[in-house]
Amino acid sequence: MALTDEAIDKIKAMIVAGELEPGSRLPKEEVLAGQLGLSRNSLREAVRALTAMRILITRQGDGTYVSSLEPHLLLESLSFAADVSQGHTALQLLQVRRLLEPQATGLATALLKQEDLQELRNILDRSRTVTTAEEFVAHDIAFHLRIVEAVGNPVLSMLLRVLSTRTQRVRIVRGSQTSNALNNAHQDHEQILSALQSRDALLATSAATVHIAAVEQWLATSLTDDPIRRSTTDSEDWPWHRSGV
Repeated sequence: MALTDEAIDKIKAMIVAGELEPGSRLPKEEVLAGQLGLSRNSLREAVRALTAMRILITRQGDGTYVSSLEPHLLLESLSFAADVSQGHTALQLLQVRRLLEPQATGLATALLKQEDLQELRNILDRSRTVTTAEEFVAHDIAFHLRIVEAVGNPVLSMLLRVLSTRTQRVRIVRGSQTSNALNNAHQDHEQILSALQSRDALLATSAATVHIAAVEQWLATSLTDDPIRRSTTDSEDWPWHRSGV
C-alpha cells in the first residue's frame, strides 16, 4: 500500500507542478512508470485510485487523462462519506450545512426568477401528496437544490449535496418519532418560499436556519436517546421529524 501511496503522491505532484495539465493525456504506462521510478503494478493501482477520486478519467481504447479538475467534480467522490455517516459524524455534516445553506438561500432571493419561484411552488405542492420517506426526500432535495443553484456556484451546490445526501436524509426521516412532524416540515418549507417570494433575504436566511437547525437538534437528541433504534426504523414508521431534511 505504501508503494501505491507513493505513486499517487508522485502523479499528484506532476499535476500540481503543471507537468500534467487538466485534460492532458498521461504518458504510456511503461514510460510514466520509468519516469516516476515505479513498478507498473504500483502505477496501475495509483491510476485506479485517482480515477475513483475523479482526478483521472479513463477512456476505453484511448488512454488515461487528467480530468478537468473542477472542484465540484472532485467533491463528488466525498458523497460516499456522507452516505455512510452516522452519529456524531452525521451531526457534524449537518452543522456545516447549517453554516452554508441559509446564506445561500438568502443570496438566492435576488436571483430566483419568477419561473423558478413557480417551480418551487409546484415542488411543495407535490410534496404534500407523497406516501413514503423516499418520495418526500426526493422533493425536499429538489426544493433546496433549486434554491441553491440560483446562486450560480457549482462548487457550493455540490458541497451542499455532499453534506446532505439522499441516503443520509432518508435515514434521518425514517428514524424520526416526533408527532405532527410532517405538517411542521411543510410549514418550514412554506416559510422559506414565502420569504423568497417577498425577496426578503434576511427572512429567507432565518427561515432556512430554523429549518436546518431543527433537524440538527433532532439528530443531536437522538444520539443520547437510543440511536440504534432511531437509525434503523422502517420508512413506514411515520410521522416524520420536526422540519424535514
